[in-house]
Amino acid sequence: MHAALAGIRVIDLTRVLSGPFCTMILGDLGADVIKIEGPEGDPTRTIGAGRAGLSWYFAAFNRNKRSVLLDLKTPADKERLARLIEKADVLVENFRPGVLDAMGFPPDRLEALNPRLVTCAINGFGSVGPYRDRPAFDFIAQAMSGFMAVNGEEGGPPMRAAPPLTDLAAGLYAALGIVAALRARDVTGRGQRVEATMLGSMISLLGYLAPEYLATGKAPPRTGNDHPILAPYGLFRTADREIAIAPANEAIVQKFLNALGLSDLLADPRFATNAERVKRRAELRALVEAVLVREPAEVWIARLNAAGVPCGPVHGLADALADPQVEALGMLLDVPHPGRGVVRMTGFPLRLSATPCAVRRPAPELGEHTSEVLEEFGLSPASSARG
Repeated sequence: MHAALAGIRVIDLTRVLSGPFCTMILGDLGADVIKIEGPEGDPTRTIGAGRAGLSWYFAAFNRNKRSVLLDLKTPADKERLARLIEKADVLVENFRPGVLDAMGFPPDRLEALNPRLVTCAINGFGSVGPYRDRPAFDFIAQAMSGFMAVNGEEGGPPMRAAPPLTDLAAGLYAALGIVAALRARDVTGRGQRVEATMLGSMISLLGYLAPEYLATGKAPPRTGNDHPILAPYGLFRTADREIAIAPANEAIVQKFLNALGLSDLLADPRFATNAERVKRRAELRALVEAVLVREPAEVWIARLNAAGVPCGPVHGLADALADPQVEALGMLLDVPHPGRGVVRMTGFPLRLSATPCAVRRPAPELGEHTSEVLEEFGLSPASSARG
């Protein structure tokens, strides 16, 4: 079956997460991703849990790639990289700004090597501004974006999100930018530079919190699992455990209170509008939970969803990954890795009806495809070649 990005060749100079996540997406969509690794390999090859000597962290984000071992500290392997770039469609890197230039590949040389090349830089703070040279990690970008300041319990400290959201968001934006640049190339015949930053990506994901501040000049308070600007909304106790309930507008609030037998509350001036309900959030919660605690969670989840009220359990990872809806979406994959066993990993959140994502190859061994790729490009083997 034809893949959406079949025929697109990507030179991947990235490591760890933001860049590999981006190039994994391109590979899932059918691009030929050639992962360039130094003799030490991507650091995630030795990070996290795994089996049979294989890091499942590395395996999960480096599927659909071929590994070429090049020592870019040597002139010979730099020249080999230049020859690869000449015949590529995309080059992706997640070094700090200026590192690729110092390696001998500034923008003007890349354009001279291949005017049709789309180059993509993923970094912490961008190539302009006072912080361009700072190192960045997800935790720092979460902190500096304001994201942590609006997360956490009321009166408590700022709180990070457990997943590395800034790495993942930057990788997503980079993949989107690359696809857009390839489409533009169809029209202009020339490539361009794409840049995605962890800080900028996280700022863009502040959602309604940024408009609220920009409109009022007041920072939204930390409200834990309650919604900063809606009530009732959040986690609520039932007879056996908490459930998540999200009445996101007045119509759903009406359905929610009807299902609880509390519709008369909307005639009460204390709860008649969302603004008043937010002011009396704790009082309203007590009234709601006095009803919810009469029945177990599963009863309320079924009843409220049937009434058109968004509601669900608070899953741990084990329950979330075993959920029948997750299974129906195909969000877990079992990928055989020769000599390493079968690796279970997350699947494709993006569904295309005619050109679906697919795993065509597992994560590569270090340098596994060096000889194969160099031969395709008409190049002599690298001195460090393993594949």
